[in-house]
Amino acid sequence: MKTISAVVEQYIKKKPFLQSALAQGIINLTSLSRQIRPEIADVLGKDVKDGAIVMALKRLSDDLEFRATHRIVKVLKNIGEITVRSNLTDYTFLSSETILAQQAKLLEKVHENQDIFYTSSRGVNEINIVVSNTLDNVVEDFFKDERCTQKATNLSSVTVKLPAENVSVPGIYYFIFQRLAWEGIILYEVISTTNEFTILVNDEQVDMAFRTIKDLKTL
Repeated sequence: MKTISAVVEQYIKKKPFLQSALAQGIINLTSLSRQIRPEIADVLGKDVKDGAIVMALKRLSDDLEFRATHRIVKVLKNIGEITVRSNLTDYTFLSSETILAQQAKLLEKVHENQDIFYTSSRGVNEINIVVSNTLDNVVEDFFKDERCTQKATNLSSVTVKLPAENVSVPGIYYFIFQRLAWEGIILYEVISTTNEFTILVNDEQVDMAFRTIKDLKTL
């Protein structure tokens, strides 16, 4: 038999932003209960009072506040070095039989100057390359026979070193990207390794992105 608490919890879990806001105590529970009461009543097959939903939300928010933030905050407080790089260009090419050979030639150029920023990721159908804009002419020469589907300029990157335990705590990336989304920061690319991730943003938004991530260490 379904209980009000179980149905309310299932409803909240399907709405990540609502779940996070509830955990942070920034939602009026009475107003929320009135809004979701028709759906809760429909699942239960009977009328439900607002007070019962408020009580279920209160118990859930107390539990979520501990579960959703305790381990995550512990990891975020141990965020390591945050590195910002500017003057970047983001290229997206369709995969082809020849593109890896061109990428190898580009890597040789990158290795000639260790101050050059370079990162790349490969999907099923696309290859993404992010480089310092001083290499734009080189990239466009090497890849002139490849199909470029997107080129974005005037970008900056924020690279974050995460503690090793990030791989065993669910919700780390969601928590970080949620904060960035709340600040209206548009992510052009997200590139990650096991204990490090890089976001690519507009030059105008890099300061806000840096502050938003840095402030996570003070939660």
